[in-house]
Amino acid sequence: MIVVNDKMQSGYEYECIEPEGRNFDPLFTPELTPKEMLELGVFEGHYFTDCQNEFPADWFTKAKISKEKPDLDCNCFKVKARMSLLEWRRKGWIYSPDPRGWFQWYCRYFMGRRIPQVDRMQIKRWRGFRRHKAQLVLHCKAFDITCRLRQRQALLQWGYDPFV
Repeated sequence: MIVVNDKMQSGYEYECIEPEGRNFDPLFTPELTPKEMLELGVFEGHYFTDCQNEFPADWFTKAKISKEKPDLDCNCFKVKARMSLLEWRRKGWIYSPDPRGWFQWYCRYFMGRRIPQVDRMQIKRWRGFRRHKAQLVLHCKAFDITCRLRQRQALLQWGYDPFV
């Protein structure tokens, strides 16, 4: 049983019923693990500054973290590619029990937590995001990582390989 006590959640408990990184829904095939995403640089390094103890320590050994405030230099592509948490809430994109949003859900799902109704909603959102990868293929030369930096950063933050 994992017990969560951080700035955004207190007393939340969940059980991992699947092995870490395995037995994903067949419709959910992320190209990057949470550890890889953190190492490449996501969310301006400021996403998990207060809740690292919930996840494996090795996820954070090479992670780009900014404890004081969000820092664009921590992002892989050095650009901002996210809306504020307030905006995500306003749009109804935050689902209980993951107050930090999609990436928190993915990390917990990767760890082995399963909540079928929430999982279905988040997987549907993830699948919809792949349209951005199609835009890279359509508008950028192969492997030109200077093309559409915001889209590449956003893809990375959704577990897609941005280096197409």
